[in-house]
Amino acid sequence: MAESLFQLVGRLSRPSVWVGPIFDKELRVSSRRKRNYFLRFGYLLCLTAFIVLVWLSSVNLQIRGPVAYQQAKMAEAGKIIIVTIVIFQFLATQFITIIMLSTSISDEIYHRTLGVLMTTPINSFQIVMGKLFSKLLQLLLLLAISLPLLAIVRVLGGVPWDYILSGLCITLTSLIFAGSMSLFFSIGGRRSYAVILTTILALSVAYAFIPGLTVWLLYYTRLQNYLIPLLAVFNPFIVMAMESQTVLQSWGGGVLPSFFWMAHCGVMLFLSSLILAWSVRIVRQAALSQAVGENPGPWKPIFHRKPSEKKPKRKTPVNVEPINDAIRDVVGSPVVWKELRAPLIQGGRHHSLIGLVLAVSALVFTYWMGWKDDLLREDNTHMSYVTIFMFMGMVCNLVLSATMLTSEKELRSWPLLLSTTLEDREILLGKAAGVFRRCLPVWLFLAVHVLLFILAGYIHPVAIVHLVLIVSWIILFLTGSGLYFSALFQRTTTAVVANMALAIVLWLVVPVVLGFLIEMADNPRPFLFYMRLHPLVQTSITMRGNGGDLNAEAPLDQLRYIWPDRKLSRIGNTNLTLLSSVVVYGGAGVFFGWRARKRLRKNIF
Repeated sequence: MAESLFQLVGRLSRPSVWVGPIFDKELRVSSRRKRNYFLRFGYLLCLTAFIVLVWLSSVNLQIRGPVAYQQAKMAEAGKIIIVTIVIFQFLATQFITIIMLSTSISDEIYHRTLGVLMTTPINSFQIVMGKLFSKLLQLLLLLAISLPLLAIVRVLGGVPWDYILSGLCITLTSLIFAGSMSLFFSIGGRRSYAVILTTILALSVAYAFIPGLTVWLLYYTRLQNYLIPLLAVFNPFIVMAMESQTVLQSWGGGVLPSFFWMAHCGVMLFLSSLILAWSVRIVRQAALSQAVGENPGPWKPIFHRKPSEKKPKRKTPVNVEPINDAIRDVVGSPVVWKELRAPLIQGGRHHSLIGLVLAVSALVFTYWMGWKDDLLREDNTHMSYVTIFMFMGMVCNLVLSATMLTSEKELRSWPLLLSTTLEDREILLGKAAGVFRRCLPVWLFLAVHVLLFILAGYIHPVAIVHLVLIVSWIILFLTGSGLYFSALFQRTTTAVVANMALAIVLWLVVPVVLGFLIEMADNPRPFLFYMRLHPLVQTSITMRGNGGDLNAEAPLDQLRYIWPDRKLSRIGNTNLTLLSSVVVYGGAGVFFGWRARKRLRKNIF
């Protein structure tokens, strides 16, 4: 009896009983992948660097005074460090989750192994849950790395255990929700970069656009007092911000009740379960469709026909000659010709049209709200619009440029392309042209906004020159770096992560590090000079100087631009700064392109 009880407990303790053998398989594969060890090392390195910087900026090592004053100072530093650790892991792990799960199901579909799995006792629920929890386990290891640091710093006092517990729970539930979204989109997206962009866009709409629009619409109503609790239930960023603000300001009570983060975690788990249930249904339909010999793509069985149904074949008359009018002649470089005729958005014209209509409708609605509140006359309004469009263009460019060569490698067409008579320069220029064309819709939003409000008299025409300079060096730099990483690595996900890491280090990590170091050294010149070369800083400053009805009517010699050093610069100095950025970053982009050309015929297979 006791032996059978032990066998039952041992059987139930196996992960395969709950999530199937897919979980075991993924764990065994993950333990042999070097990138997981590099991920942990890089995560720990970044976390340690941020903690050291926060510690040096919060604590004066030469402090002298009473013991009570020193203890109070150490408690204050402990609060800042713990909040930094919690927020860092909250943001970093969500981004890593989206990337890790971006190809979780699509690899099985397009390698034609999903149909084979359905011929085994493994069901679609075990496939989905095994993929999800195998990746989440790697992220739990990253969270476990910070637990000793939290426990040690907690000894300094000033931080309740409730905040650490709530921070971990909010992070876990947000990870599960982001991972569920990425897994869901990976069923219908063959390319990892498309899944990453789609997931980030969906989470941005859920966490930023919808709450902002709701606050805007109900700001002057009686429902204003209920907005924050209502939005916090569905938004982990609001809950985390409120919890962190409570600790830093040492309030007796938080902005939200103490049980609110528990309700939020429950809501996030419920929404994740709905997404996973839908994913299980779609995976089952796609697997059954592939098992019977069809391969229409993961979305088509759900919305078009059942897997058992076969598409009727059209009967072709015997005496009808084939029509060759649809064949197009290749003009110029074949790579440029092919990239210029590739679809702007994958998924067909209907999906592209629906996405375009929704985006334009949302933009027109925000214009109407701004006109209603008389906000379109202000420079800050146009600075916000243009900065958002610039950020979207940057993300699109850095992601797509890193996929141009790796996509050929993953499709096994890279050796065939290199065996042609095309020169390396022609291949790279053709791929660069493809990057620009696919990012063109995002840049068109920026161009249309600027031209529209120049005609309306709310933006000065010189903004066209400034934005052309900024966009030019951004495209040169990100396209060159993306092509280099795409030539260096074999997998699309690795190349995209490397290009994103380069942008994050240059325009986020380095400014933060310089800010902390300069605060201790009392010499802000290096930081202020570096921030002059930041793309979003350049965009916001030039649009603040060129936007608004007052600036739009001013002569060129009266335009003033407030740079980070708080000095008013004329248009000549501003143009010189932008031209310097074109030279520095444009030259770096050309250098990356040259290195990509050198790496083009190495490690082909």
